[in-house]
Amino acid sequence: MRPTRVLTGLSVAAALFAAGCGTTEPAGSGTQQTTAAGAPVTVVDSRGKEVKLDHPAKRVAATEWNGVEDLVSLGVMPVGVSDVKGYGQWVSAAPLEGSPADLGTRGEPSLDTLAGLNLDLVVVTDSLTGSALEQIEAKVPVLVIKGGDAADPVGAMFDGVDMIAKATGTEDKAAQLKTEFDAKISDGKAQVDKLGAGGQPVAFSDAYTSSGIVTIRPYAKGSLVSEVFSRIGLTNPWPMAGDGEYGLAQADVEGLTQLPDVRFWYMANNSEGDPYATDLAGNAIWRNLPFVRSGKVERLPDSLWMFGGPRSMEQYVDAAVRALQA
Repeated sequence: MRPTRVLTGLSVAAALFAAGCGTTEPAGSGTQQTTAAGAPVTVVDSRGKEVKLDHPAKRVAATEWNGVEDLVSLGVMPVGVSDVKGYGQWVSAAPLEGSPADLGTRGEPSLDTLAGLNLDLVVVTDSLTGSALEQIEAKVPVLVIKGGDAADPVGAMFDGVDMIAKATGTEDKAAQLKTEFDAKISDGKAQVDKLGAGGQPVAFSDAYTSSGIVTIRPYAKGSLVSEVFSRIGLTNPWPMAGDGEYGLAQADVEGLTQLPDVRFWYMANNSEGDPYATDLAGNAIWRNLPFVRSGKVERLPDSLWMFGGPRSMEQYVDAAVRALQA
C-alpha cells in the first residue's frame, strides 16, 4: 500500500457537489475541548492559508488515512472516509466506529458522496491539488495538512494533528497525544537500552509486485517510521536517499546487497500479500543476503500504518521492542 501522491480525476461534476453542500450543522460541545462550541475558528493550514469556520467542526470528512487517524485519535469520528475497507486493513491504531460514508479511493474522492454529508470541514493532504481541491473548497472549508515531510517527519505529523485539533476544538486532546507519544518514545528507548540494542542498524522497508517484478521501498532517512526508530536508539543503514516528502527510496533485490548483516524489518499485509515471503523466497540473491542467512528478517505485525499519526507510531515503538526481544 502506497501513500497517495497525485490526484488524477473526480467522480462527478462539480455542479452535483455544489447542489448538496449549502449548509452545515452546528457543532456540539465535547469533552476536553478548548474552543467554545459556538466560537468562530481560524486555522492556518499547510498552504499558509487561513481556513475560517463559524464554529468548531463537528461533521468532518477526510480523504487520506493520516487525517482520518488524527480525527479518530482526537475523538472526532469522521462521517466520510476514503476507502473505508482499506483503512480497516491497514490502520489498527484508531479504529472507525459506526458507518462512515465511503468517499471512494484516496486518490479520487467522490464529490457526490461529499455533497450528501452536510459537512463542516474536509481534511485533505497536499497531494490533492488543482481543480479537485478548488471544486471541493468552493462549497466546504478545506483544511490541507502535509502527507509527509522528510525534513521533519515527526514535526509535520504533529503539525497536522494541531491543525485538525484547532479546527475541531480538541486542542487539549492534541496536547495529550503529544505527551503520550513522548512518553512512549522515552519508554521505548529505555527498553532498547535495557536490551543492549542501542545503536543497532535496522533496515525497514515494504515491497510490492507488479508484472512479476518485485519493487522494494527502503524507508530511508527522513521517513516517519525510521525517525521513530531513531528516537528510540536504532540507526538507519540504508545508503540511498529517499524522496523529500516521505523519505522513501526504491530498489530491487540486487540493491539489497548494499546492506551488511543488519536487522531487516518489513511491513506487509495479508490483504495484498507478502512479496518477501512469496516472490523472493526462491530468489538466489535474496537467500544469500547476510541478514537472510543469519535469520534477521522480521515481518512486523499487520495493520501498522507507515504514514499515520501518533497512535500508529506508538505501535511501531512497541513492534520494534518486540522484534528486538525475539
